[in-house]
Amino acid sequence: MGYGDDLMITAFAAKIKKKYPERQVVIGNISEKKAYDSIVYENNPNIANCNNLDFSKPIHIINYHNKNRPYINYSKSDNVRYVWNSDFRVTPGELYFSNTEVNQAEKVFKLAKKSWYEKYQEKYKGVIFFESSATRSHRSKFENKYKNLDWGFENWKKLINKISSKFLIIQSSHQNTKVLDNSFISNKLGFRESCALMSKCDLYIGSHGGFSHVAAALDKKAVVYFGGWVSPNILGYQTHQNLYFENSKSPCGSVGINCDHCQKAREFIKPEIFEEKILTYF
Repeated sequence: MGYGDDLMITAFAAKIKKKYPERQVVIGNISEKKAYDSIVYENNPNIANCNNLDFSKPIHIINYHNKNRPYINYSKSDNVRYVWNSDFRVTPGELYFSNTEVNQAEKVFKLAKKSWYEKYQEKYKGVIFFESSATRSHRSKFENKYKNLDWGFENWKKLINKISSKFLIIQSSHQNTKVLDNSFISNKLGFRESCALMSKCDLYIGSHGGFSHVAAALDKKAVVYFGGWVSPNILGYQTHQNLYFENSKSPCGSVGINCDHCQKAREFIKPEIFEEKILTYF
């Protein structure tokens, strides 16, 4: 499961826990009798640790896994294309940080501000948390899917170069990060610490994915690239500015092919459009 999916289900888990406070709520696959843990669920009072359950107390399993996502219409989908459930609307999830995570994020935030002042000797307009890739992991099975989700490194490079003298840009760092010269890299931070770091920033920019769901959970402003792969009416948040390619083929949901339609979306949504949306927040 991706971090974005893990985060989306936390909102539903909170509702279940409120309705049945005596139950231990876990996320799993009922048919396969499996329960799933995630670092996203750490410190969450609404989700029990599936590795440390008390079997003398009632357990409530939420049937949610990579073969049962409520936003996908599985009866119409295949290995080439997802068909979306147009009735689904995403709800912001929940994250609970430890003091250690908050402190680690604060240290990196201070370093980022110091780096900015040493370079520009003036106040920035705001702090932007930035993710350059559509996913933190690249499994070959979904290689085309990730390409179709992505805005493209060259587009991000042009955008960051345009705004980096006005904004402190903090770039997420992981094994697939393509480093941009005009951003501060949050080295040595794991996913949760990176989320805590985002909580200190003014705005998130990036492709639709895990961190856009994090931004919503943290009640952060965001400008999010959706392209033409999935509609923001389904997986986007009303509090964000979602850049979508309105086209007869959108949302295409292409998974098994490197989609020409998604390439057109990358070309249509230009860095100037992204910049304009960012500036509306400041």
